[in-house]
Amino acid sequence: MATRKPAAAKAEPKTVNPFMKPLQPDAELSAVVGKKALPRTQVIKKMWEYIKKNKLQDSANKRMINADQKLLPIFGGKKQVSMFEMTKLVNQHLAK
Repeated sequence: MATRKPAAAKAEPKTVNPFMKPLQPDAELSAVVGKKALPRTQVIKKMWEYIKKNKLQDSANKRMINADQKLLPIFGGKKQVSMFEMTKLVNQHLAK
């Protein structure tokens, strides 16, 4: 019977992907995604869940998001933003 060699210890990751680092949403963003610290990717995922649940995508141009009362403060008072601008605006509401 062959003997097994002990498994090599797994190397620790050298750097943590910045997108996976949990960030704390401020009060305005917490109203949409919750108060728990989340990675940036999960925050955007929860934003999209909220947008789709509340039918806030523009019917003519799906790349545009219409703001409701909860999204207005996150979007800096704008009534409509593009999905790309939304990501930029959401980042301003995450504590680093």
